[in-house]
Amino acid sequence: MKTISRFFRPPSQSFFLLGPRGTGKSTWVRQTLPSALLIDLLDPETFRLYSAAPERLRALVTANPAITDIVLDEIQRVPQLLPMVHLLSESDKGLRFILTGSSSRKLKNTGADLLGGRALLKIMHPFMAGELNDAFSLSEALSLGLIPVVRGANSPAPTLQSYAALYINEEVRTEGLVRATGNFSRFLETIAFSHAAVLNVANIARECGVERKVVESYIGILEDLLVAWRLPVFTKRARRAAVTHPKFYLFDAGLFRALRSTGPMDSPHEIEGAALEGLVAGHLRAWIDYGNSGARLYYWRTIGGTEVDFVLYGGDTFYAIEVKNSSKVRPEDLRALKTFGGDYPECICLLLYRGKERLKMGNVLCIPCEEFLRGLRPGDKITTGII
Repeated sequence: MKTISRFFRPPSQSFFLLGPRGTGKSTWVRQTLPSALLIDLLDPETFRLYSAAPERLRALVTANPAITDIVLDEIQRVPQLLPMVHLLSESDKGLRFILTGSSSRKLKNTGADLLGGRALLKIMHPFMAGELNDAFSLSEALSLGLIPVVRGANSPAPTLQSYAALYINEEVRTEGLVRATGNFSRFLETIAFSHAAVLNVANIARECGVERKVVESYIGILEDLLVAWRLPVFTKRARRAAVTHPKFYLFDAGLFRALRSTGPMDSPHEIEGAALEGLVAGHLRAWIDYGNSGARLYYWRTIGGTEVDFVLYGGDTFYAIEVKNSSKVRPEDLRALKTFGGDYPECICLLLYRGKERLKMGNVLCIPCEEFLRGLRPGDKITTGII
C-alpha cells in the first residue's frame, strides 16, 4: 500500500504520540521526521541497553549535537527513560522529544507527569475517510475497519482476524495485566456486544461469570491499550433527567466486527448499524484530536429513552448528530434531534444516513453518511462544504 499522508500535525514542542498498534505511528515518524534520531525500543538489543542504563540517552544526545528531534519509539517499554527525557528537556530547550507508545498504563503508573507538562499528549487514530480519498469505501470500512496495518495488508480480512485474536491478548500477556487469560478472552467476546451501547457493567459481569470489579479492571485495560473508550453523557443546562452511564466503543469498526460473534439469531442490519455508529464516532474523535478544536464529544439520553448519538460541544462548536443505518429518513428518525434542538436551540442538528440525497427537514439537515465522512477535515468546521 502506498504511503498515505495523515491529517495529524505535530506540535512544535515535545509530545507523546499514543495509539493502538498498527495505527501508523512509526510510519508517520519515518515519513515526517526522516532526520530525527530514532531509538526503537521494540528492538531487543536496544530495549536491553536502555533498560539497564537509561543514562545512555544523555550520552547519545550529547554525541549528536546537530540533532533536534529525538524519537523514543514504544516508550512504555522503558518508562524509566522519562526522567532522563525531562532532564534533557530542561537543559536544552531546543530539543524536541517524540515519545510514541501503544499503551498508557505503564506511563501512568510510573508518572509520565515527570515531564512537568512539557510534553503534550497526542493520539494517532485509524485512517479518516478524507485521508484515503478515492480509496475510501464505506461498505469496506464497515467490514474491515480503517486500521492502517490491516488496510495495507495483502490479505486484509485474515490480518484483521489475527489483529483481533492476537494483538490484544499479546499486549495483555506481555504486560502481565491479567492472570486468568481465559476470563479475559470471554470478556472480549462479551464486551463487543456493548459497542455503541450504554455500558452496563453488571450485565457484562453476569455474562462472563466474573465479579463486577474484575470487569471494571478489564475495561480499564482496554482503555489503557487505547483500543476502547467511554462516551460521557451531555448534561449541560439539562432540562430533562438524563441517564448517568457512559456508552462504550471499540476504537475501530473492523475490530468490533472481528470480536463480535454472530449466529442465526443475530441481525446483520443491527450489527452494521453499530459498526456505522462506531465509525462516525472514531472520525469525530480524530477531528477533535487532530484539529485542536477545544470541543468534546458526548451523547445525550433521557431517563425516558430519548437519545441523540453524539453531541459535539466546546469553543464555537455545538452539534447534535444522529446516525441511521437506513437509506431513507423517516419522521421517527428525527424525533430525538427535534427534542434536543428544542432544549438547545443554539445547536446545529445533523442526521447521517445511508441515502444519497442531502435533505433539510425542519431544523435537521440530513446528509449521506459517506459524504459527511469524506468531507470531514480537522481544523475546518464540521459543516464546512455542507451548509
